[in-house]
Amino acid sequence: MSAIAGDAVLELDGVVKHYPGYGGDVVRAVDGVTLAIDPGEIVALLGPSGSGKSTLLMLAAALIEPDAGVVRFEGRTLAGLSAGDAADYQRRKIGFVFQSFHLMAGVPAVENAAIKLLADGMALKRARRTALPWLDRVGLAARLNHTPDQLSGGERQRVAIARALVNEPRLILADEPTGSLDTQRGAEILALLADIARQQRAAVLIVTHDSQAGTIADRVCTLRDGRLIDDRKPLVAAPALAQQHG
Repeated sequence: MSAIAGDAVLELDGVVKHYPGYGGDVVRAVDGVTLAIDPGEIVALLGPSGSGKSTLLMLAAALIEPDAGVVRFEGRTLAGLSAGDAADYQRRKIGFVFQSFHLMAGVPAVENAAIKLLADGMALKRARRTALPWLDRVGLAARLNHTPDQLSGGERQRVAIARALVNEPRLILADEPTGSLDTQRGAEILALLADIARQQRAAVLIVTHDSQAGTIADRVCTLRDGRLIDDRKPLVAAPALAQQHG
């Protein structure tokens, strides 16, 4: 989708983000990207390491601002948000699955999954109760009170996914969500993301090297040297595959 859609959840319009490199060079992390993702739509973003995929996710999450172009969420420009408004957006509107998990050490899985709810002022008992079904959906119902050091890498990844989904976000940004998972568990997590997109009309942007992600996506995009070089329908129709899982 090269044009910006009026009802899109996420819009990037000519977005540029450059960083200084060695010897005065400029790293063109994101270089003129235009992309829109509609409610209920899943986009898989592929590309080699260093192509700008993670930078694009950070722009969409308002963790960094573009040097040029515009990033919008439901029509609202993200650049220039106050620190408080940016935190509200990240806590209430989006679910970000970090590749490196970012779990709190010494904190049980159920409270790690509930951290956004707690930060938003929800009482601990209610926040734990709200997080429980999400941990169950990622297969961790028996590990609720285990701390990150007691969990495997794949289990920590699933806690991070439950944390991203616990606030039922309008936009899910996933950085290699299956990177620490075996093939079967990875397929289950992708199916869960597909279900959330369809049921909650959430927009989903998945950065991945996992070829399975293309099978649940409505569109597969490729980023290379900061530029969007391909934006196409997948070979397998995503809704049909979601029905097979669901």
